[in-house]
Amino acid sequence: MTKVRAAVVGGGIVGVAVARELLLSGTAASVELFEKEPALAAHQTGRNSGVVHAGLYYEPGGLKATLCRRGVGLLQEVAARRNVPYEECGKVVVARDDAELARLRLILDRALANGVPGVRMIGAAELQRIEPHSRGLAALHSPTTAITDYAAMTRALALDFTEAGGTVRLGHKVTAMTDGGTRVSVTTGGTSSSFDLVINCAGLQSDRLAKASGDSANPRIAPFFGAYFLLRPERRALVNGLIYPAPDPRYPFLGVHLTKRIDGEIMVGPNAFLAGGREAYRALQLAPRDLAAVAGFGGFWRFAAGNVPAAVREGRTVLSRRVFIDAARAYVPELELSDVMPGHRGIRAQAMNPDGSLVDDFVITGNARIMHVRNAPSPGATSSMAIAEHVVALASAR
Repeated sequence: MTKVRAAVVGGGIVGVAVARELLLSGTAASVELFEKEPALAAHQTGRNSGVVHAGLYYEPGGLKATLCRRGVGLLQEVAARRNVPYEECGKVVVARDDAELARLRLILDRALANGVPGVRMIGAAELQRIEPHSRGLAALHSPTTAITDYAAMTRALALDFTEAGGTVRLGHKVTAMTDGGTRVSVTTGGTSSSFDLVINCAGLQSDRLAKASGDSANPRIAPFFGAYFLLRPERRALVNGLIYPAPDPRYPFLGVHLTKRIDGEIMVGPNAFLAGGREAYRALQLAPRDLAAVAGFGGFWRFAAGNVPAAVREGRTVLSRRVFIDAARAYVPELELSDVMPGHRGIRAQAMNPDGSLVDDFVITGNARIMHVRNAPSPGATSSMAIAEHVVALASAR
């Protein structure tokens, strides 16, 4: 395939990693990366918590588990070579009662099956040695869980890509991808170019591009926003690394946690609630087209009907800062309302099936000429280079 001319749509970390892998693997002779924004990593990649997940939660043998573990090693290599900040600050997943402790034991079994290094159960006393201001019955400790700057990592991958001869086209919104049978026409701003292979990594817009190119309408993206608060500088000592709750199977989202960021900030959050649009980052910002798409999708209403308690829980954190912070105080009791200030807001591209179920694993569809990365939720950034290897291997096979 050394004469293949390829294109990648989407300048987040997954798209850039895929474009880079196409060139470095020799799968394509030339690659163009199209990004509609004036900079890379403008959406999910640049608005997440920066956590490099170790692979605790994921079903052994699934794509998330295998690609997450592979992805961690690849990120470490690029961080060292390109001087991208990277810190193994460690993570505790805290159990407050016996029911949560039972969940932690199940997570430990998964983590061990996935080969997560150093992971173990610890008691309340050791929890306080690691996180002196945290309280709990017990915890799962993952010492190699890390943090990084994913926007900087994306730029590092883009530098590898351009040094290998790749072309980055910023400010180029792809409006159509047409499969002509032997070649694919990609249209941006009224201009079309022809490629042998196109890979759609458009994140929040991935389902729309997939459908427009002839792929299935499902799964569809339902945008959920997550808001964060930041600890005031004088209170950052309340948290050393990452303090997470034990996942509750009754809820589709994890809940509020406390996360050290690579720049030293401490984030509290996020919550999770339906966003006013796929790129509606401001409070009360609405995108009528996006809302209409959600309202017209039966899968969303089935999801909503089955998750009323979760909607109530998350809705209370949206309406009340006190409720939001009280959720974090369950793990760090010294935290006060006056200790926080508003942070940023991100939007998660959550893929959803027509039956209302959330798509949990990575989803890649398409044919020999057009491929679609339709779902790359957490640990998508951690797994980005491993996802790229997987996608490019599929493309080569086809």
